[in-house]
Amino acid sequence: MSAPLNSESATVPALRVVLVEDSAMLRGMLCEMLAELDGVGVVAEAEDEQGALAALEAQRPDLAIIDLELRMGSGLGVLRQLQAEPERFGRPRAVVFSNYGHAPVRARCEQLGVERFFDKSFQLDELIDFVQGAIPGIPGIPG
Repeated sequence: MSAPLNSESATVPALRVVLVEDSAMLRGMLCEMLAELDGVGVVAEAEDEQGALAALEAQRPDLAIIDLELRMGSGLGVLRQLQAEPERFGRPRAVVFSNYGHAPVRARCEQLGVERFFDKSFQLDELIDFVQGAIPGIPGIPG
């Protein structure tokens, strides 16, 4: 399912995000928080691996925010495909937002090209800060 672009602007957002999260409540909250950031647009949402891959291929976003535990499949499966076929998905930056932050899991995510790992339990603000810093054109912050 695709989220609408920011209704305040008919232009394409500077940072296009695909959000992969199985919790509808958390997905909605994250979409609202990201919509408050100027220049950020959640262009698609997915709750399972197949939906995530379809959204990533269709939208070719700048950034993918991926949960590891999904309704069907897993975030690791999504990350494996992003690494195996980068041209298919437009080479988005990928970050993980998950409760499963054990060292071996984090190491596997790093091997799969994840830029950052954010723990859902206490790093929501850090995730939002990261997304804001990823917006192209913010002076002093590489996008």
